[in-house]
Amino acid sequence: MPSIELPFEHNKLKVDEDPEDLTQCGLYQLLSSDGKKHVEESKHVLQYLHMLPTDTLGTPKFYPKLTRKMGSIKRPNLVYPVDQEIAVHICPDKEDARDYYIPIEPVVFTNIDDLMDEVEKKISVVVDNYEEPENAEQKKIILESCIDEVCEIKTEQNGGNSKWNGKYKFLMFITKFRGGDGKKVSVTPFELKAIKYLMIRDKVGLGVLEPFMRDPNIEDISCSGLGNIFIEHKIFESLKAPVKFVNMEDLDAFVIKLSEKIGKPISYFNPIMDAVLPDGSRINIVLGEDISKKGSNFTIRKFAETPISVLQLIEFGTLDYIMAAYFWLALRQGMNCFVAGETASGKTTTMNAISTFIPPNAKIVSIEETPELQVPHKNWIREITRPVQGKGEGEGSRVEMFDLLKASLRQRPNEIIVGEIRGAEGLIVFQGMQTGHPAMSTFHAANVEKLIQRITGDPINVPKTYVDNLNFVVIQNAVRGPDGRMMRRITSVSEIIGYDPYTETFNFLEVFKWNPVNDTIDFIGNMNSYLLERVIAPKKGIPAGNVRKIYKELEKRTKILKKIHDSGVTGFYELFGVIAKMESEGVV
Repeated sequence: MPSIELPFEHNKLKVDEDPEDLTQCGLYQLLSSDGKKHVEESKHVLQYLHMLPTDTLGTPKFYPKLTRKMGSIKRPNLVYPVDQEIAVHICPDKEDARDYYIPIEPVVFTNIDDLMDEVEKKISVVVDNYEEPENAEQKKIILESCIDEVCEIKTEQNGGNSKWNGKYKFLMFITKFRGGDGKKVSVTPFELKAIKYLMIRDKVGLGVLEPFMRDPNIEDISCSGLGNIFIEHKIFESLKAPVKFVNMEDLDAFVIKLSEKIGKPISYFNPIMDAVLPDGSRINIVLGEDISKKGSNFTIRKFAETPISVLQLIEFGTLDYIMAAYFWLALRQGMNCFVAGETASGKTTTMNAISTFIPPNAKIVSIEETPELQVPHKNWIREITRPVQGKGEGEGSRVEMFDLLKASLRQRPNEIIVGEIRGAEGLIVFQGMQTGHPAMSTFHAANVEKLIQRITGDPINVPKTYVDNLNFVVIQNAVRGPDGRMMRRITSVSEIIGYDPYTETFNFLEVFKWNPVNDTIDFIGNMNSYLLERVIAPKKGIPAGNVRKIYKELEKRTKILKKIHDSGVTGFYELFGVIAKMESEGVV
């Protein structure tokens, strides 16, 4: 199993030191009011702070909540809470470009291995009397009940006050009745909390990976072989955890156990596994150093329960209000859109966000290999590809994107959203566009020229005369800001005008372009947009001689989005609700 090696020599607490006594010390007094409130409920965080070598490391600052602006902090030394059980210490490593990400758990620095062994033995006797759990939540409840049943809180006379004595005598009777020995494990309240946390973490959760899974600020968790586990943080970018693998046997055993817990066992005969975790996160595991020279590896791409909204992307600087208003106008009128870019540039995040602008009463069909798309519409059919279900079931059991796309055209959708176009399914998407089915998708391409080359070449093979069914292309990239930090920006939006068979060239018009000098977006298509003037304006009933009236509509929607944002609405579903209400009332 992995080891935990902290990047500093920590102070030793006295074995008999009560965590309750730590609130009387000077370090506690230095905490902010938010910090004091948190450590009073989570004593192990205060215990951790007392064990830090503050003379060399410094005293970390407590933040109840992180903000994007905090990413500019050089060599951060701070603590923030994930929940009541887990907090995180971000601290610098002077010898590496990556800072440390240290989970602060109820078991940190606390050796309860002997207690855990004793509790597990007693639980094995009583757990069979419970019904088989149907899900993780039921398993958690049963484990907590079993722990309460076999443990008792230490008191002055090995039983405490009469109220607790009565309760424990009753539980003793039940335990004996069920076949136990009636003897309980005496623990302190602090130890009981640690036992429950550790038992649930390892039996229900993903073990040492659980703190990372529960932190919404983490995007990716990866192990590249022997050594540390690395994470990608939304604010502090690339970090390393003190959790590390030091030998191949432990690493192999861990990934095999991890795959079994997920329900898709991996083996040396089938050494590669892709799966979706119950929370929607994607995991990839590769087993064995014969195909991975640094040893087995795994990557977990975290799934955000609530998508990032357009207004939040504006806050992050990914786009601006006028570009968002452009998307609103275009998608409201059924325009076809691809969001293209390189890996990890934020394509799916942006496509999820702008789906808010699809008419609220639309019927949407989404098609993916792994579920990442999230749309706010009620009438949403979500379809996922299915690989061959096992040896002997044959190719007939495979369901590919090509099959799902053909089926979707018979489901009368108002919008088809494809997670990512890679192969022959791309032709079906363009055929759907040709017959009036609006579509959106992500695509791996660095620019519009490369995108067109790929969709008209093997294996997609879209006829060149079909390309103009794609109305506009959004190019998104991960770029470096002036301070050297990684930023996700929509670097261009281009309108596809058409294919000229005489010159064998494609015509497209760039309407938005990111300016790297001042990190702003230039609307270079202002008063010169083919899509707004030639396609959208006629759809909205604007006379041919007055098509530039569409820019006033664009300006109106820009102001509306800013007003909504200024009112305090930022969430994905909240924004969708406001837009749906405005459209139903005829405001837009």
